[in-house]
Amino acid sequence: MQRRALLALIPPAGLAVAGCGFKLRGSQNYGFERIAVLPNPGGPLLTELRRSLANAVTVLPAEAPLSQAQVVLDLLQEQREKIVVGVNASGQVREFQLRLRVRFKLRTPQGQELIGPSDISQQRDISFNESAVLAKEAEEGLMYRDMQSDIVQQLLRRLAAWQAVAPLAN
Repeated sequence: MQRRALLALIPPAGLAVAGCGFKLRGSQNYGFERIAVLPNPGGPLLTELRRSLANAVTVLPAEAPLSQAQVVLDLLQEQREKIVVGVNASGQVREFQLRLRVRFKLRTPQGQELIGPSDISQQRDISFNESAVLAKEAEEGLMYRDMQSDIVQQLLRRLAAWQAVAPLAN
């Protein structure tokens, strides 16, 4: 009997979610089909960005000439910081703040700026315990990866928003 009552609630719940405007996030639509992402020798953020972009557009390989791209995304800077924000009475560190900042710009292969130099940053607080240093190092790595994923998603949304404002002529 309880199972039937539960099953009877599922359709109204689905209608309520659909009625509020909820929609699963789909792939982004960009105003370009081919992109070059620089710098060519990059780190994990660049790798994740290339992989995410490849789902929607053609990401040119590193050795391809820039003239084949419609737009060029320059990653100007990736900066990681670890700042002490809390100490105990004896001066031992108890809390850090991790920061990740990425500076980028979008341009045409000819050098015309489409999005001027912009920053995206993330920060997370992490507690510290000297008796669990290895675990805290692993947690720090996970937090940096999480911030990196958030930054990549924000960057993808900015690229898609640019398309809505100024579509690129092929």
